[in-house]
Amino acid sequence: MPIVVRIDVELARRKMGVGEFAERVGLTPANVAVLKNGRAKAVRFSTLEAMCRVLDCQPGDLLEWVPDEREAQQAPHEAGR
Repeated sequence: MPIVVRIDVELARRKMGVGEFAERVGLTPANVAVLKNGRAKAVRFSTLEAMCRVLDCQPGDLLEWVPDEREAQQAPHEAGR
């Protein structure tokens, strides 16, 4: 999946554990693990908002689009369009 979740980076920057983060956001630690490991299929805006509020960050600090291998190979060919 080309969307990478960077919760672990923001937690480390704030020296906050998963348990505290989960409690403050209103998620279970298991659901935080699903997000951190990239296994989530969707994130509700209300959850994203809560994560940003707790971490005092922007959504772009938590989510990053990274092209997959196929898209990366196509990019040079499409540059001339």
